[in-house]
Amino acid sequence: MYTTPTNTRAPRRPGRVLTAGLWVLQVLLAVLFLWHGQFMAFPPAEMVAIIDASIGAPLRVFIGVAEILAAAGLLLPGLTRILPQLTPLAAAGLMIVMSSATVLHLIRGETTSAISAAIIFGLVTLVAYGRWKVAPIAPRRRATHAA
Repeated sequence: MYTTPTNTRAPRRPGRVLTAGLWVLQVLLAVLFLWHGQFMAFPPAEMVAIIDASIGAPLRVFIGVAEILAAAGLLLPGLTRILPQLTPLAAAGLMIVMSSATVLHLIRGETTSAISAAIIFGLVTLVAYGRWKVAPIAPRRRATHAA
């Protein structure tokens, strides 16, 4: 009796469409967080008092700087291929930010903002998992030096 082994295929590499989709999502999220981060870190003069009354100046600046750094973390490690494992970590950090934002907006009764934050949470979760398990970016190979 002949039986075919069920698990003989080599692991599949992620397809180009998946990789391209993750890159597009990373770029769009980086633009979003860069924009929102600079808005929080350096708001227009007429908005400073309103935002600071709502969440306080230290938290506003912290959120702004964290989002700017996370935007860089979504793109730069993968583009340079230097420590590309930082990309899913940046996305995981944004998962914390967006889950906190969702809860904050729900507590304040801001349903539309909570839904937006939850959707963005889902998108950064997709990037985190995609770049961690499904389609990780390979690190740059070190040049070998002839002695």
